[in-house]
Amino acid sequence: MSAPTATADAEPMNRRQTLEALSGLLLVLFVAMLSSTVVSTALPKIIGALNGSQTQYTWVVTATLLTATATTPIWGKLADLFNKKLLIQVAIVVFLAGSVAAGFAHSAGQLIAARAFQGIGVGGLQALVQVAIAAMIPPRERGRYNGYLGGVMALATVGGPLLGGLIVDTSWLGWRWCFFVGVPVAIVALILLQMTLHLPTARRDNVKIDYLGATLIAAGVSLLLIWISFVDDSFAWLSWQTGAMVGGSLLLLALAVLVESRAAEPVVPLEIVRERTTALAILGSLAVGMAMFGGAVFLGQYFQIGRGYSPTEAGLLTIPMMAGVLLSSIVAGRLITASGKIKPYIVAGSIILVAGFALLGTIDHETSLVLVGAAMFIVGVGVGMTMQNLVLAVQNTVALKDIGSASSSVAFFRSLGGTIGVSVLGAVLARQVTDRINHDLAAAGIPTTGGGGSSTLNLAALPAPVQHIVRAAYGDATGHIFLISAAIAVVGILAALLLKPVTLRSSLDLPDTARSVAVAADAVDGAPAFDEVAVDVTGPGERARR
Repeated sequence: MSAPTATADAEPMNRRQTLEALSGLLLVLFVAMLSSTVVSTALPKIIGALNGSQTQYTWVVTATLLTATATTPIWGKLADLFNKKLLIQVAIVVFLAGSVAAGFAHSAGQLIAARAFQGIGVGGLQALVQVAIAAMIPPRERGRYNGYLGGVMALATVGGPLLGGLIVDTSWLGWRWCFFVGVPVAIVALILLQMTLHLPTARRDNVKIDYLGATLIAAGVSLLLIWISFVDDSFAWLSWQTGAMVGGSLLLLALAVLVESRAAEPVVPLEIVRERTTALAILGSLAVGMAMFGGAVFLGQYFQIGRGYSPTEAGLLTIPMMAGVLLSSIVAGRLITASGKIKPYIVAGSIILVAGFALLGTIDHETSLVLVGAAMFIVGVGVGMTMQNLVLAVQNTVALKDIGSASSSVAFFRSLGGTIGVSVLGAVLARQVTDRINHDLAAAGIPTTGGGGSSTLNLAALPAPVQHIVRAAYGDATGHIFLISAAIAVVGILAALLLKPVTLRSSLDLPDTARSVAVAADAVDGAPAFDEVAVDVTGPGERARR
């Protein structure tokens, strides 16, 4: 493997330039998150309008998470090899195309396909934004910027449901604008990044992309998630379909591990994944992703179908969770920057997350909204203290040249956990709702076909007595999936407790790595410019203090 060669495509960014570029990156992150949150409260009406089922409801969310998960490590590896700015712009274009296609969908199947394509762009954005920020800001200072990330997360997650609810409640807009609304924002982000983002790139002459490993990982994960979505519905747990899908998935993933161990440029470098901090952060992210995505995605459905609120009202009712995310991410981020310690905040956040989900596990269709809001706030505090800080803990342990693979590995497993969580909890919810509805309909002497063949999510098409039964079924079943989320999140506590107590470094790169890379570049090119252009170990905060 040849050493990286210097490029003069960008000078080191000063503090003002860093903040300008950060604004573009945060806008990209905002539009990626908005694509999911704007749909959350509108999805019951969207699926109802398309006459979709509970399984299709889950897959509209799962499809995006699935493709985002499968492509995240690929985007991250490409960021270690090619121009990060160009890759971000490509991901934005893919995201735009998927958004437009989703807006023009005329069936639930078309919507799921468009959301799957949109997820490819989302996978790139969620990996590359973290990578770009890591290439600009040292880990020690990055703690305070996590407050900005938390603010964007809170704005997208609060504003998204409100915007989605307003769109579907406005007759002259319609649900299709839930997908079109992100298009102008993404275009603005694309232009802003072209003007402000200037990252140095260390290119290599003999770049090799591990297409086989990427394909095996994507195929193995996809097959497993497809099995999770259909088991106990289309076929039994103990059936030849289960054996074929689970066995095939395990075989594909085992082959992926074998390929990754021998590849010159593995998509998921095993030596990084095996490192203690990275392995524990991955385990924690997997648990947090399963609990957070798998649980929170059904809150909008709980408020609308289980409690009878409008999409706009459902969006307003999610504010406590996002307030918790915003408050905890800002406070924890500044405390981490001041002390350089990160483990105590991850541990505390993991414990708080479990407590919040346990409290949500007690809700039913008549629970006081004050209790529901308090539980959501606690969950938000836990998320704000753990999600970004797990990525930061990993970025602190790896060299700058591996930051893309390391960051995307954590994001990959977090998305994988979220996808599995949505699929598993969605399947549990669908089964419990179906059983409860059938039981209550039989008890009331109403035929189970009384809905006229319409989806149970299209409440307007159901008679009033059936509507009440459906609402009670969804409201009561939702508490059970939050209890499962709490049990899953306990794994995150164990992973956090086992993390090594470390002090975040104040340089962009590991000092020893920076020097060795510079020496290698000198040996190849005979020029000392690489140390000045491609690796700046001081970071914007250090330069400002000078």
